[in-house]
Amino acid sequence: MTAPKPLPDFIPFDPDEVLLGYQKRWIADDSPLKIAEKSRRTGLTWAEAADDALIASKRKAEGGSDVFYIGSNKEMAREFIDAVAMWATMFNYAAGEIQEEIIKDADKDILTYVIYFASGFKIKALSSNPKNLRGMQGVVVIDEAAFHEYLAEVLKAALALTMWGAKVRLISTHNGVDNLFNELITDSRAGKKRYAIHTITLDDACKEGLYQRICQVTKQTWSQEKEWAWKDNLINDTASEEDALEEYYCVPKNGGGRWLTRALIEQRMSADTPIVRLVMPNEFGLKPENTRRAEINDWCEDNLKPVITKLDSQLRHYLGEDFARSGDLSVLAIGAESQQLELSVRLIVELGNIPFKQQEQIVEYLIDSLPRFSGGAFDARGNGQYLAETMTDKYGALIDSVMLSEKWYRENTAPFKAALEDGTLIDIPKDADVLSDLRSFEVIKGVPRIPDKRVLSSDGQSKRHGDSAIALLLMHYISRTDPPITAEVATDAPPMRDYDIPSTTDIFRGY
Repeated sequence: MTAPKPLPDFIPFDPDEVLLGYQKRWIADDSPLKIAEKSRRTGLTWAEAADDALIASKRKAEGGSDVFYIGSNKEMAREFIDAVAMWATMFNYAAGEIQEEIIKDADKDILTYVIYFASGFKIKALSSNPKNLRGMQGVVVIDEAAFHEYLAEVLKAALALTMWGAKVRLISTHNGVDNLFNELITDSRAGKKRYAIHTITLDDACKEGLYQRICQVTKQTWSQEKEWAWKDNLINDTASEEDALEEYYCVPKNGGGRWLTRALIEQRMSADTPIVRLVMPNEFGLKPENTRRAEINDWCEDNLKPVITKLDSQLRHYLGEDFARSGDLSVLAIGAESQQLELSVRLIVELGNIPFKQQEQIVEYLIDSLPRFSGGAFDARGNGQYLAETMTDKYGALIDSVMLSEKWYRENTAPFKAALEDGTLIDIPKDADVLSDLRSFEVIKGVPRIPDKRVLSSDGQSKRHGDSAIALLLMHYISRTDPPITAEVATDAPPMRDYDIPSTTDIFRGY
């Protein structure tokens, strides 16, 4: 059986489609463990109810199972079961009426809700007492997970079910940076845990039609101006900017400030790792190209070759590049991966005021000379796109042209920090400017990145913009990345798991 094509990262709003793009991607992700960090009221639990109705309606041989929903209060449980019943009706799957059942919870009786399907499976709302999951088997949905008082115990009980193939879904807005929910997300991005992460900010949801859907359901006429005003009101009505970021932009509170400590960085530095620097005067760019090429070739032979000849020919080598033409520096970071999977920085090259052609020349010299060159990641923003494309033309899939975006930083900074913490990224040059670059990372709207400000270099002669930090981040990224494989991507969203989802606007109750 051919695997389904992946859904695109962006699916435009279609008024005749029931689910929005991010809801479709959530349902299509069949990972055993997955987490949704989301803005308020984006309809993700409603979409989860659709998926769960499909699961419970199938026979065991078809992959069906029970589903257990754990919300933070009784009202959430009733709303979820109502949504399941609605979906079962729309899918035309045989399901009984919603039933009320009494379960024992500590010293009191708890009223809960359950709906049974003709398949023999059920969807049942449980309290957050982890004992209620004992002896159960099926999909576990923990809604508003960050607000569960005993999330660790509930999750421990839920994960035990995965021994026999059960799946766990955590859905929530954030509730503080030190919350277990946020820790699971951070560890997953660092590669320490295997949860699939879905991030749905208010902006993400609106791009795929959330406010258009609201207007459709409430019979209003949508306009971009109305949407902007609606979003502005939501943000302004919160008590503080910090609250707004947490409620609508997936930024846990208390998550600001410096990201990497001086102690951590210095622990991974080595005085033996060289930095080679070249800054040329403006007059250099006025020389004939063949003269410039000859001078740069001599410089490479004199300054780069002695370092490269000492590299271990048995190890894989990687390159990360942060580009600049003037003002900032172009920085190249070269690392070698050991048999123990430690990534050791072997050389940093800093270039100032170097013409495009000569930057290209230096990069080619390095790549052609590196033993077992296994990949390069290039900053492809702005003028950097020229060099990235040129290197791709020559070295093909070994080169990854990276557009540094908030999403990219979110996904790749956590593994970078984890490598520094666990000692698998080592031998960073012991240099004041490199230290300053790495310390310039700040957590901005919950995402570590280099802010739009420059600082003086250690000699006070120039300004830096985290240049070597980005090069090191890209070097680490490419060392973890397989060469890109050309894949066919769906341009139209396929139905989830081959089920026909009804296209009607009459089913948005409970959205």
